Amino acid sequence: MHNDILSIGSYTIHGYGLMIGLGVLFGYFDAVHRAKKAGASLEENHVLPALLWSVLFGLVGAKLLYWLTILPAIAKDPRAMFENFSSGFVIYGALLGAFAAVSVYSRRHGLNYKPKLDIIFPSIALGQGFGRIGCLLAGCCYGRETGAWFAVTFQNSQFAPNGVALIPTQILSSALDFLNYFALSFIYKRSKRPGVVTACYLLFYSVGRFILEFFRGDLIRGSVGTLSTSQFISIFVAAFGAWMLWSTLKKPAEPAK
Repeated sequence: MHNDILSIGSYTIHGYGLMIGLGVLFGYFDAVHRAKKAGASLEENHVLPALLWSVLFGLVGAKLLYWLTILPAIAKDPRAMFENFSSGFVIYGALLGAFAAVSVYSRRHGLNYKPKLDIIFPSIALGQGFGRIGCLLAGCCYGRETGAWFAVTFQNSQFAPNGVALIPTQILSSALDFLNYFALSFIYKRSKRPGVVTACYLLFYSVGRFILEFFRGDLIRGSVGTLSTSQFISIFVAAFGAWMLWSTLKKPAEPAK
C-alpha cells in the first residue's frame, strides 16, 4: 500500500488524510440528507455547526485519550506528547468528544440533543469506514502476523512491519463500519424513539471493536491486564449503550422534537 497518492512540488496528498477528508465530506452530506427527511422540527441548519463541533471535539478527545494510554512515556519525557503529532489518536476519545459536542451544542440552542445524535451517528459510522481505508493505505492499525491467503503485506509503511504477512484488520474494520452505517440507517427510518440509533451505534461499534481487537497486532497501544486498552473501554461503552437502549425502549414512542 502507498500512502503518498500525489506529489505536486513539495506538497504531497496522503491517502490517510484524503480518506479522512472524504469521510467527513460524505458524512456531512449524509447527515444533511437525513435531517431534511426528518422535517423542519429538527432544524436542518443546525447540522453543519453541530457536525463541525463534533469533528473538532472528536480530534481533541482522540488525542487526549491517546496521551492517557502513554502516560508512563510522557512522565519520563513530556516531549513524547508531540512526537508524530499527526498520528496517535484513539477512536473512543473521538466518540466521547463528538457525543459531548452535540450534547452541549444542543443544550446551548435549546434543542433536543437525542434526535441530533441519531442524525449524526450513522454519518460518523460512514466516515469511519472511509477513515479505515486511510489506515490501510498508511499501514497503521495493522493486524497480527498470519499465513492466511487473505493476508496483506506492506512494503513502504511507517507504521506496520514491512515484508510481513498481516491480518488486514483495516479492511475488516472498514467493512464493519459500513455495515454499522447501513444497520443504523435502517433503524433510523423505523424507530420513533429518539436515542435508539445512538444507543445502537455505541452497542454495535463497541462489540465489533472488542472482537476485532483480538486480531490487532499494534500492541504499542497499551493494555489493561489481558485486555487491550480499546477492549477495556469497549466493555463500558457497550454497557452504556445497552443501558441507553433499554431505558429508551421502555418509554412510549413519541415523535422527535
